[in-house]
Amino acid sequence: MAEEVTLSSHIQHHLTNAKMCTTDTGLAFNKACSDSGFWTWHIDTLAWSIGLGMLFLWTFRRAAKGATVGVPDKFQCFIEMVVEFVGDNVNKTFQGKSTLIAPLALTIFVWVFLMNLMDLIPVDFLPAFAGFVGETAFGMDSHDVYMKVVPTTDINLTAALALGVFLLMIFYSIKIKGLGGFVKELTLHPFNTKNKLAMVFLIPCNLLLETIALVAKPFSLALRLFGNLYAGELIFILIGAVGLMQLPLHFVWAVFHILVIVLQAFVFMMLTIVYLSMASSDNH
Repeated sequence: MAEEVTLSSHIQHHLTNAKMCTTDTGLAFNKACSDSGFWTWHIDTLAWSIGLGMLFLWTFRRAAKGATVGVPDKFQCFIEMVVEFVGDNVNKTFQGKSTLIAPLALTIFVWVFLMNLMDLIPVDFLPAFAGFVGETAFGMDSHDVYMKVVPTTDINLTAALALGVFLLMIFYSIKIKGLGGFVKELTLHPFNTKNKLAMVFLIPCNLLLETIALVAKPFSLALRLFGNLYAGELIFILIGAVGLMQLPLHFVWAVFHILVIVLQAFVFMMLTIVYLSMASSDNH
């Protein structure tokens, strides 16, 4: 078995999600889900993303409950700095009025940051532990046990986040401009003329261009976050393949990758604010 594990199979194993699906015989996992189609759950992505989301809620709730009028402790100062940082960016960027945007931006920034932060854990540690548990507790071949611990390296999660932003964009566009205004925005821009006959031919072109521009925003959100974290994870996996020397190399790449982790969370948050601000604007 050890001779069959090549560098290619090692990389593929680390890039494979733990899957769960339903078949004719009931619940199935991993390789049994290879032909299950669309309704396949990536249970590692779900578990880690939900767990980190709960950690975010618990941490900030604890800080809120422990807030005092006196001198705050270091934990409280740190939480307040994060909240003020996000609030300042929302105030400078979002042109409309909404009580949702600031909490949404804070949630996106911290949640995406925590999910990205999982990339700094040595790449073989948690998957090897999962394989050990699967082998000792369930009698499974450890190579058939999968675990991807960085949720943002799963395109399904980044696409789900982007889809949520897209739905909010549509909601705010219709709320601020009305359904008619939203339709006019899609059909009467960027080409406009007072000649009604010419507009009949221009409307399909406008609709095509504006629809592409609208859909491209969440599409770019999903791919930007996924691509950067997936590439970083792949480099960590390649470093992990060198054996005992992986820890020094891991540390060097991790120091640089910290910038990527923070920057991608910040970019996702800022683009979300910008897109929602554009959707909330009365001007095209």
